[in-house]
Amino acid sequence: MNCLRPARFPAAAVLWVIVSSVTAFAQAQAQTAGERLSKLEAAAANAQSAADNAWVLVCAALVLLMTGPGLAIFYGGLVRKKNVLATMMQSFVLMAVVTVLWALYGYSIAFAEGTPFFGSFRYALLHGVGTQPNADYAPTIPQQTFMVFQLMFAIITPALITGAFAERMKFSAMLVFTMLWSTVVYFPLAHIVWGKGGFLNAALGGVVPALDFAGGTVVHIASGFSALVCAVYMGKRIGYPKTMMAPHNLVLSVIGACMLWVGWFGFNAGSALSAGGLATSAFIATHFAAAAATLGWLAAEWLRTGKPTVLGAISGAVCGLVGITPASGFVSPIASLIIGLVVGVGCFLMVTEVKKRFGYDDSLDVFGVHGTGGTLGALLTGVFATSAINPIFKDTLGNPLPVGLVDGNGGQIINQLIGVGITITLAVIGSYSLLKVVDLAIGLRVSDEEELCGLDLSQHGEDGYAPDFDLIPPRPVVEKSTQSAMPNPVNALASEL
Repeated sequence: MNCLRPARFPAAAVLWVIVSSVTAFAQAQAQTAGERLSKLEAAAANAQSAADNAWVLVCAALVLLMTGPGLAIFYGGLVRKKNVLATMMQSFVLMAVVTVLWALYGYSIAFAEGTPFFGSFRYALLHGVGTQPNADYAPTIPQQTFMVFQLMFAIITPALITGAFAERMKFSAMLVFTMLWSTVVYFPLAHIVWGKGGFLNAALGGVVPALDFAGGTVVHIASGFSALVCAVYMGKRIGYPKTMMAPHNLVLSVIGACMLWVGWFGFNAGSALSAGGLATSAFIATHFAAAAATLGWLAAEWLRTGKPTVLGAISGAVCGLVGITPASGFVSPIASLIIGLVVGVGCFLMVTEVKKRFGYDDSLDVFGVHGTGGTLGALLTGVFATSAINPIFKDTLGNPLPVGLVDGNGGQIINQLIGVGITITLAVIGSYSLLKVVDLAIGLRVSDEEELCGLDLSQHGEDGYAPDFDLIPPRPVVEKSTQSAMPNPVNALASEL
């Protein structure tokens, strides 16, 4: 029996080798699986970042399309023929002017961390704004993408104001006023509502958590009330309201309105800053509200005048787009229909009744559409915002809290009122002060002769359309001896022209 004992040691050794091999193999497999999982997570994150970046860049382009050609064509068709180029030029040149201001200091004032009412100059000259994300604003896209997307909002906002003083402000005065307005009103207001630590920022430490998903206060209320101040300060156009000042080319305006409708998807859905479900929700809300507002305006107009007009249809659509802007990332599709309907009818009454009674000359109804629509939309956001769409408010454990009145948070309407009040105050005081300064420095309004001649010729030395007599056949060249004694009606008409 003793002769068998030494055999146990080789058996144990073999068993040890087998167990060690299995353990090492298992550890290697576990390490390989971990590495694979890490690589898979990194690939998924990169894919998400690429998708979000592509989406926001496309949306930035859509928002720029809203200014040029969208707003330029929309406004250009609404003015008289002699002012079409000057009106379109105002939108076009602001794409260049505001871009430079944004790069120099505008983005920094709006989105660098600072006080509740003003950013800082940390990002001046776009210092530190590169391809790495800013986790406070958009953690899956480069900060440069976020910067250029926000730039497009800064461009269109002062361009909206130009519709209020259309056909009577000097080009030089328009440039100086809009540059100052962007600096004094828009950039600080963007920080107050959207900047980290801004006074009204609902997501990043604001004192008053007012909701503004895509610019109801920052863009539309600010531009609308500033437009009203401009219209009142500058006075009426010569002949208004007795002289007919109908749009010279509604075809242009319809094309522009269609471009605005399409571009607005970038405006609102792009404000989700990612290609996810929230962008889808904002996209749908935008479209539904525009449709409801179109029908609301047309119904009110049809009942009042007996005819639904093309101008009314496109005006109603823009009103709906304005009204849903602050609510687009917070409300359901059915709520967006209600908001659109209310805003469409409300803006119609403001443009057709209130404006007539007060008698101010807001040339293209910027206040009636953007000021009124933005205000109604901001307040209705406090009513219909719900955590089912966007759980922006959470408790200490991360559980969703009620957002708007429909959720049981009636106090949000007070927050919205405070946000609207602050925006109106800054816009009105800032606009009046800047108009006064520019008026004293270089004068705001063209002369009576220049206004009657038209801003195309008086400000730019150009005519938007070929002269009418170009449509008449050229006068035939004949020898004097062979000219007929009978007058040629074509030649006579050409000589008169």
